[in-house]
Amino acid sequence: MSNASELFQPLNAGGLALANRIVMAPMTRSRATPDGVPSPLAAEYYSSRASAGLLITEGTQPSYGGQGYARTPSIHTPEQAAAWKLVADAVHARGGRIFLQLMHVGRIAQANNRQVADQPVAPSAVRAPGQVWTDQGGLQNYDQPRALALSEIPAVIAEFAAATRLAIEAGLDGVELHAASGYLPHQFLSTNVNQRTDAYGGDAAGRIRFVVETLQAMVAAAGSPARVGIKISPEMPFNGIEDKDPATYPALVEALNPLGLAYLHVMRASPTTDYLALLRPLWKGVLVAGAGFTAESGAAAIASGVADAIAYGKFYIANPDLKERFEQGLPLSEADGSTFYTPGAKGYTDYARASV
Repeated sequence: MSNASELFQPLNAGGLALANRIVMAPMTRSRATPDGVPSPLAAEYYSSRASAGLLITEGTQPSYGGQGYARTPSIHTPEQAAAWKLVADAVHARGGRIFLQLMHVGRIAQANNRQVADQPVAPSAVRAPGQVWTDQGGLQNYDQPRALALSEIPAVIAEFAAATRLAIEAGLDGVELHAASGYLPHQFLSTNVNQRTDAYGGDAAGRIRFVVETLQAMVAAAGSPARVGIKISPEMPFNGIEDKDPATYPALVEALNPLGLAYLHVMRASPTTDYLALLRPLWKGVLVAGAGFTAESGAAAIASGVADAIAYGKFYIANPDLKERFEQGLPLSEADGSTFYTPGAKGYTDYARASV
């Protein structure tokens, strides 16, 4: 048996009752159709992991304009919402809870991966370094984005609200705003991509405004703050993001406290600042910590009070019964990295449960 007993205690996340403190982290798996409909395999993929206290889905576009990767899912058409309903129903049939992560990539986009010809948008016209996979042409440079006009920002926020409404109507337990990993909300937060001089740029109060207003709109659309969470990744340099203002994330957390969200999901990086320790005293609600935890270190983080729940990513790819393996002290299977983003069942729904 495992000595990580803290992981298996129930948790109240903003009014949402979770059976344990193990969270399946959101992970892009690239199995959707080109027009963003989740694969029929998604219901089995998620429901087979329903013993987690909470499942958070892969990043899901609130519009075709928010897409940048190949074969990622959306939720803005009836067909997409119907496919997500099958996922939610399957998870609930096995006693699980599931939030849908909403992800607008902003400048992290390439034309071959998009269903619209529109130029990608960002807070400012700052091109992302690096390349992205496309099914048509292999690795390609990211496209040059254009800066969102001030008058366009309310419409982008409205897309998140509309997607939230569709997710709740489809039976998802809630939604998570992906404000991490260098995507559009994170771009607004960061000093190197957000070079605006209007109300959505400048100091920390301006750079957090897009995220705060988006979450306010999502809460209104969901009908309850207990059905909305947020993920952040301070100091994570992924996708060319850099933030040189130490005031950014304390200001964000203080601004979000009055909303009463279900949780704050903090992804650790290789920090010069321990953001879990910094933000924990400021955040009044449930804090989910992720990246690099084992069963033992996750339980220790809960026991110390630095986190209330722990998000596990790669472990969940190869171990649909991760909660049971942790609980019984069983060895973990290794994930096949070559199938992380490939279409089909291989490396997606074919990992076996442990023999007990």
